[in-house]
Order: sequence, then C-alpha cells, then structure tokens
Amino acid sequence: MKKGTKVDFFLWIVATELVGLTSGWFAGNIGAVYQGLKKPPFSPPNWIFPVMWGILYAMMAISAYLIQNANAPRKKKNQALILYMLQLLVNFSWSIIFFRFQLRGVAIGVIFLLVILVIAMMIMFRGIRKSAVYWNIPYLLWLLFASYLNIGTFLLN
Repeated sequence: MKKGTKVDFFLWIVATELVGLTSGWFAGNIGAVYQGLKKPPFSPPNWIFPVMWGILYAMMAISAYLIQNANAPRKKKNQALILYMLQLLVNFSWSIIFFRFQLRGVAIGVIFLLVILVIAMMIMFRGIRKSAVYWNIPYLLWLLFASYLNIGTFLLN
C-alpha cells in the first residue's frame, strides 16, 4: 500500500464508522427502546448490533477504498462512490426513524430503499472492481435480516 493510499484507507474507515456512531447518537437510547419492544423470533441480544455494525461499516469502507483506488475511469468511480454515500445517508437515517421517532412502518420503507440502493451499488461496484462487491455481501445479508426484524417488530408492537 502506498503512503497516500494508507491515509485514504484510514479516512474511509474513520468516516464510515463515524456515520454509524453519529446515527446511533441521534437515534437516542437504542438499547432501552429495543429492550421494550416485542421482538420476532431469532432477534439477537442488544450487544450484537454495535458489534455487527462496527464490522459491517469497516467492510463497507474497505469496499469504497477499493473503488476509489481501482484502475477505472474517474467518472465511473465517482458515480459509484456517490451511490455509496447515498446508501450511507439512507443507512444513517434508519436508526433515527426507527428508534428516535419510533416510526417503524416508515422504517420498513427506508430499509427497503436501503436494500435497493445497496444492490444497485454492488452492481455498479462489480463493473469497476469485483472484490469490492464481496466486502458488501455480509452487509446486504444483514440488511435482509434487519428487514425481517423491522417488519416483525412493526407487526408485534
């Protein structure tokens, strides 16, 4: 890894992790809200979420870094990274909508939009650097599981 790219790598990781931390901060007392909900089967304990999201945000950041440093036209890479940032913005909003405002029905729409954006991002990434796609497969799977949890929680509460 070249010196300049080490800085880029670090910046992608820090910036993406900060999105998650900031979203959690704006969402309020997530743990207390989650504890008070009736949850569908297979709902994980509270402590799983920050661990999983920390790992997933790092993996997402690695994929963005791979796209930024891919041997591809700048315009194509910029379009892919704009889509990355858009899905990250929608990701940021979900916790706030679900936990702070407790709009669980709206959160279902937001998470469905997020799944669509992540799939579109992965398709775009595939045309630039296939390895960047692989870093997002766990993210997509977790979003599908989170969609199930969101729908189940909406129906039970």
